Amino acid sequence: MTIIPARLSEVFSVVGLITSFFSLFLFLPAGVGYFYSEIIWSDFLILGILFFAFGLIIFNIFKKTKSHPQSSSELQPKDGLLLVVFVWLLLSIISSIPFLLYDESLTFIRAFFEAVSGLTTTGATIFSGLDEMSRAILIWRAILQWLGGMGILVLTIAILPMLGVGGMQIFRAESSGPMKDKKFTPRIAETAKALWTIYIFLTLFCSLGYWIAGMNLFDAFAHAFTTVSIGGLSTHDQSIGFYNSFQIESVAIFFMLLAGLNFTLHFAAFRSLSLSVYLHSIEARYFFVIITVSAAFVFFVLLMMPSDSIGLIEIARFSIFNVVSIATTTGYATADYNLWPTIAFSLMLLLSCFTTCSGSTGGGVKLIRIIIMFKQAKREILRTVHPHAIIPIKIGGQTVANRVILAVLAFMFFYLLTLVTAFLFLTATGLSAGASISAALACLNNLGPALFELGPSANYGILSEVQLSILAAAMLLGRLELLTIFVFFSTSFWKS
Repeated sequence: MTIIPARLSEVFSVVGLITSFFSLFLFLPAGVGYFYSEIIWSDFLILGILFFAFGLIIFNIFKKTKSHPQSSSELQPKDGLLLVVFVWLLLSIISSIPFLLYDESLTFIRAFFEAVSGLTTTGATIFSGLDEMSRAILIWRAILQWLGGMGILVLTIAILPMLGVGGMQIFRAESSGPMKDKKFTPRIAETAKALWTIYIFLTLFCSLGYWIAGMNLFDAFAHAFTTVSIGGLSTHDQSIGFYNSFQIESVAIFFMLLAGLNFTLHFAAFRSLSLSVYLHSIEARYFFVIITVSAAFVFFVLLMMPSDSIGLIEIARFSIFNVVSIATTTGYATADYNLWPTIAFSLMLLLSCFTTCSGSTGGGVKLIRIIIMFKQAKREILRTVHPHAIIPIKIGGQTVANRVILAVLAFMFFYLLTLVTAFLFLTATGLSAGASISAALACLNNLGPALFELGPSANYGILSEVQLSILAAAMLLGRLELLTIFVFFSTSFWKS
């Protein structure tokens, strides 16, 4: 008689493997702390050893037996969903421990918020005084965003064939966008390897670019981790504005734009040695058009502001950088856009909801869903005039299945439901309406900096633990694309 169902045992065994793999990254801040003679380096080292052993123990206890070779090696949809939620919660708890050890005045909720913000690539922080903070902690925050950017699970599914466990269901639960069945290599493990190869090379080139532009080596790597992941955490309180460098801002813009695009396009461009694949993607075309038009609009809005100290070049720099940063949900800042005209920062916050592409490291609804909804709205208008006409919706020359359209509509419903609920809960705690709606949007879209009390010159440390708990939940919901979480409230999920 088995106490734990075979499938659940299989899920726990993979959780153990992922935990051990994740723990290896604790050794990197340990090395950084040792290099800079920081006491906390030993804490990272001990944590790395403990959680590596913990993961191996869990893996060996629950690993799948080979007594039934005919059983399916592919995780089922329920298994993949359970695995994703278990792993994100467990890794968030593990990630919060270094913050607790570094600052003993922190409560668990505040440390957990910082860890969730890192792993979900939100970039909302409770910390201030970053310029004097431990280098080990700073690089740990950057590593969390880098791992969360592509999704730690997408990397580890490349290892799952070693267990006799397929990773397709993990990839579907973890990946972003409505068309999750699409793979660009024949096997899911090869897909994960291709994604991470691109991701690693982008990170290395971004680090090199920052270093050449004038950053020191530590800052170059730390910012590369949070640029390519579209996370936005910095090693300085003033974010990228600390450097006041056109060259550094240019590097950041270039790699934020690359990270905001679908990574399958990068793979296709590399394989074909042609940039035409970007022009052939309707989502990529809309992506560049929206950002270009928005940056131009903000430029003219700022141009109308009375100012004697800022020239045209500075206005263009502020407009382009901050629009790209917010639209891609990175969250870097070179100016306090709270002081800009309301229409400017309102537009930028709106851009964070939908501008990034599916299959990117960005947050928000994803542009492809907006395109599908726009085409669906257009189709309904045409059907009003021609009720018997058959009008298919096409993306890139391919007809979009009705089930995809219905899934997009369901996603948008849950997105709005979550946004309104988070907003109401935050206002109920006493936070102002402006800060509540902007914080709910910033965390649900995995953007980070909000407006008003929580603008780019402030941080989330002023909030209560209840407010931080609400926003941490919003960050996880946004990162896991809502349906992954809401499915747990369905009675059919819990039926055998």
